[in-house]
Amino acid sequence: MSYQVIARKYRPQRFADVVGQEHVTQTLSNAIEQNRIAHAYLFCGPRGTGKTTIARIFAKCLRCKNAPTATPCNECPDCLAITAGNSIEMLEFDAASNTQVEKIREMIIDHVKYMPASGKYKLYLVDEVHMLSASSFNALLKTLEEPPAHVIFLFATTDPEKLPPTILSRCQRFDLRRIPAALITKHLAEIAKTEKVKIDKAALNAIARGADGGMRDAESTLDQLISFCGDKIEEADVLSMFGLAAESQILNLSKAVLNGEIQASLAELGQLAQGGKDLGRLLSDLLNHFRNLLIYQISRGDLNLLEVSESEAAALNEQSAMAASDAVMRILDTFAQAELNVRDAASKRIFLEVALLKAIEARNAVPIDSVLKQLNQLRGQGGNPQSPPPSISVLSTSSAPAAQAATVAPAQPPTKTAPPPKENVELLRETAPATASPAELNALWTNLVESVGRASPFIRTYLLEAHPVSLEKNLLVIGFDPEFADHLGLVDNTRNHGVLQTKLAELGHPHCQVKFIEHEAPAGIREQLSQAREQAAQQQNASPEQAPQDSQPTPASREVPVKEKASVPFNKNDFKNDPLIQKALEIFKGQIVEVRV
Repeated sequence: MSYQVIARKYRPQRFADVVGQEHVTQTLSNAIEQNRIAHAYLFCGPRGTGKTTIARIFAKCLRCKNAPTATPCNECPDCLAITAGNSIEMLEFDAASNTQVEKIREMIIDHVKYMPASGKYKLYLVDEVHMLSASSFNALLKTLEEPPAHVIFLFATTDPEKLPPTILSRCQRFDLRRIPAALITKHLAEIAKTEKVKIDKAALNAIARGADGGMRDAESTLDQLISFCGDKIEEADVLSMFGLAAESQILNLSKAVLNGEIQASLAELGQLAQGGKDLGRLLSDLLNHFRNLLIYQISRGDLNLLEVSESEAAALNEQSAMAASDAVMRILDTFAQAELNVRDAASKRIFLEVALLKAIEARNAVPIDSVLKQLNQLRGQGGNPQSPPPSISVLSTSSAPAAQAATVAPAQPPTKTAPPPKENVELLRETAPATASPAELNALWTNLVESVGRASPFIRTYLLEAHPVSLEKNLLVIGFDPEFADHLGLVDNTRNHGVLQTKLAELGHPHCQVKFIEHEAPAGIREQLSQAREQAAQQQNASPEQAPQDSQPTPASREVPVKEKASVPFNKNDFKNDPLIQKALEIFKGQIVEVRV
């Protein structure tokens, strides 16, 4: 007898022999025992997972001399004929080779009306059924929906999405899964023992990893390795033949990425490339490892969600403390984006080197929420400088896919205002009313705007768009019309509250607090506010060189833009060497690209 390959020699002949598809085999066994046999079955799944094998076993269960039975004897003529593939009562039809409607009509539709020569059922196994043409599917529809009682259709496909919904709705569908690596390793070990081949566990793990869930691929690989190595197979043989990277090499490379070691990462990649490893497969292995690491961190070490060896489980436990889950997620996203384009890369080594650098950069990236929070903290510490500082474009070197630019304004220490004499404060405290009338409130507001304008022209620009609402119990409520409501977030801060409270104390309200709200101004007050803004704009245009400046940006929605200019000479070198600017660059790991006045 001629040599028979391992994939055919050890093909399962009973449901109990099928590896990793218990959800399918158990359902079919129960259907047979309960005599609930449907007229059409569809087996879907990746290549080499047992679609055709399960269909043949199911046919033997229905054609065996003991039929119907969930355990065929594999000795009767019908079982042997189905195993050999030459049964006249089970027609195997290759849809990839016979796509025309004439073939479907000739081989199936015209023959289903004939009763089987023996037994109860006549079966039709159509492999790669998604390859049939649209006209073939249409011709098969009526026969598939209402076949004779003795006919059963068995369909197998790797791409069920290509099947018409009219076909899918007429079949019982079974989705076969990729077989776990641990089950593949165990099955290969049993085959190697039967074949009297000595193979170490690391080599079995490498074969299972390369099979990607397909048992037939794993068995074909083992068959090829036996021919190459003889009766002793080691991990190095598997890696050299199929261009796979060792598990230790993948772990070392991932460890270098997590530690941010650029030189070590490139050196490890160089060794793998010189060793002839498949760099596309290496990228997939890295992606799978970081996926396992992320699941390990999120699940707090639950290994039931992962298919890893003992050595990889120990490595996951070690590496989980090297980076937070959000950093691992950014690395995973970088490698996922690279995997989409690696096939089109002219030089996979250069492409993978760039991907490693981006992954390391993504691991050290500062989240944008943290950047905005620290920026707000720095800005909240700002003061009341006499002239506006220039804006600096900071190029962040820590963003993962591409660098992003941010504009940072340096904060200045607050300006200290000399408190009024003690006797004046006591006098004001006695004369200040608890509740102000509308006339008193308007007069106080006019004086307050002028007083604040001398200290901080920036705050004055906002107050020109606001109006007083009430003054009761030492609380001044300032309102903004709905059209200026977006200015509330800009003006309502600690620094501006301090300036207003100081000026209110000078005007006779030493313990007065300030509150900003959204409030629609009355028509008369709205006209006064509009006139005040127009007068301020005319004064500003008449003497632009004397226009005061402030450290914060002017409102974007102000009706009359104010032309600003620094009142003192500005030195760029002094600005770059400012301690606060240097601190901001250190925090955000950036560099000054341009300084604009």
